[in-house]
Amino acid sequence: MSALEEKYNLDTTETHAMADIKSTVENQHTTEKKIPCIIVLGMAGSGKTTFVQRLVSKLYNDTKPYVINLDPACKEVPYPANIDIRDTVNYKEVMKQYKLGPNGGIVTTLNLFSTKFDQVIELIEKASEEHSYVILDTPGQIEVFTWSASGTIITEGLASQFPTIIVYVVDSVRSVNPVTFMSNMLYACSILYKTRLPFIVVMNKTDIVDHHYAVNWMRDFEAFEEAVDMETSYVSNLTRSMSLTLDEFYKNLQCCGVSSVTGAGFNDFLELVKDAVEKYETDYRKDFEKMKKIRQAQRKKTKDEQLENASKDVAGENVPLVTTVNTGCEISDVYLKHPGNESSEDEDGTEEINRRKEEDEEKEEESFTDFLKRRNIQQNARENKHQSDPSTSKT
Repeated sequence: MSALEEKYNLDTTETHAMADIKSTVENQHTTEKKIPCIIVLGMAGSGKTTFVQRLVSKLYNDTKPYVINLDPACKEVPYPANIDIRDTVNYKEVMKQYKLGPNGGIVTTLNLFSTKFDQVIELIEKASEEHSYVILDTPGQIEVFTWSASGTIITEGLASQFPTIIVYVVDSVRSVNPVTFMSNMLYACSILYKTRLPFIVVMNKTDIVDHHYAVNWMRDFEAFEEAVDMETSYVSNLTRSMSLTLDEFYKNLQCCGVSSVTGAGFNDFLELVKDAVEKYETDYRKDFEKMKKIRQAQRKKTKDEQLENASKDVAGENVPLVTTVNTGCEISDVYLKHPGNESSEDEDGTEEINRRKEEDEEKEEESFTDFLKRRNIQQNARENKHQSDPSTSKT
């Protein structure tokens, strides 16, 4: 074979090898792609459940969503739920047994449900082949889910396994008031910084009030300042200063308006969801993988510390396990009996037992001697009495 043919064969082999590597990487990328999870949050009365109902019906036209209800206090769910917290934990029974109010009952129910959330993640992984999105409807008391331990467990558990997006539903009718609007934006800002996940603000009920006023306020500080100047409440100055603080927050905030009644704006919302999923893959996944490694390292450190503490005595010092005695040992050294040496005895204990036995034997011997002496004295006394009595001697 000529040198030219050898070079051609070598180049062909390298080309095929590079193609195989590329296809392998592409296959890994496709297999790693997981189902996106949408967590719907919002104030009570903002229309979260109606929004979820419309979103589910919208997705059912093209793909099949996987729906999870996390509100244990609702009587009926207006959408088909694949997982319902009410089937797992009885909210009213929790209130009765633990003597709790409505909010305490919801918190406790979520806490009990979160202890089994690893099973929910397994169900989502199995369902990822047939479903396009996972949608989670949360309780109306937003602080119950956002600031509780169970909410953190659920959010971080999902975010560590799947692309997770937070959707904050705002009532556009109530938010016409600048103070109410600022309160909603502050809450949205706190949730964003707490979850550290892709965030979308949905202005709901646009069939009643158009949402463009809110978009204008977020993009133009002067327009919001004019609206605040029309307010005569004592919190107007505070609202004005807060708007300056949130100006940086508005720059990267994704926002859209929808109507859960008519279905308007849901195509724009789904486009924002796709962008948020890509953003998660490029920016947020690295942070969550880093957090996951840090948690694993902390758990390993905690486990090692527990094992180390278990190997210590009550005083907190390591127990010296010595199985052999050197000739130059100190009197103060403590040596533990080898667990396999059954013939070893505690010499001090044995001497004490032997000494007590000897003392008991001596006492018994002295008592027996005294008994014999007393017996002899009594017998001699009877004999002398018998000899001195004449009637007895006659008889």
